[in-house]
Amino acid sequence: MTAGHESHRAAPAGGGDFTHIVRMEGVQKFFGAVHALRDINLAIGRNEIVGLIGDNGAGKSTLIKVLTGVIPPSAGRVYVRDRPIDLNHHSVGMAHAMSIETVYQDKSLGEKQPLWRNFFVGRQITNRFGFIRIREQKRIAGDILLNTIGFRGVGITVDSTVKQLSGGERQGIAIGRAMHFNSDLIILDEPTVALAVKEVRKVLDFVRRIKQSGRACIYIEHNLAHVHEVADRLVVLDRGEIVADVSPRDMTVPELTEYLIGLQQHR
Repeated sequence: MTAGHESHRAAPAGGGDFTHIVRMEGVQKFFGAVHALRDINLAIGRNEIVGLIGDNGAGKSTLIKVLTGVIPPSAGRVYVRDRPIDLNHHSVGMAHAMSIETVYQDKSLGEKQPLWRNFFVGRQITNRFGFIRIREQKRIAGDILLNTIGFRGVGITVDSTVKQLSGGERQGIAIGRAMHFNSDLIILDEPTVALAVKEVRKVLDFVRRIKQSGRACIYIEHNLAHVHEVADRLVVLDRGEIVADVSPRDMTVPELTEYLIGLQQHR
């Protein structure tokens, strides 16, 4: 086995001595005079799905961008596996290296490329001469399809192209890729938007597989019923501030809906 192969092999998630995969303390973000994030205190533990809820402009995207190194916070501290990170040098690449992965609907997939190539974009397995080990990549891609995300339909193979897949299946490919490459935290950005009911069920099953694999997930979703069904915790943002952090057992979908309507009415 070559060194290149070793560096791309997935390892079990959840290892190491830490309590929280990520933790934000007192995080603030200003865009000029706009106070986009206000004293954010949020911890994501192992093996949990956290639903991130809020109206447009509530601060969800800004929070995720700070967490994943897209933009720096104006103040506050961020910890990964209970260790502080240097926010002056935090970046998207560093977030990936620390096993934090964001799945943006199907934007990260090459529609005309076969599935096995999509799994290994930027992470190709090569031999000592630099040539891609196609057979090895196809074997691993097949294992991901079958065992990681549970694709058992006869019509989908590693040679299928992304454009042949349904919306829910595309989400499964992106989630499966993140799971295989050992992401401890997978962030899903509106994964069920514009999907038919049957496709939504597929995506929710994929979300459950994230937890079953021992990983954590931040699930950003406007459809309250979807996020309520799979989340362990519901975190509500309003005008850049966390205003609720509750268990779905303690707040039904109708109660959550009324709560969000109340927030809008008090603006």
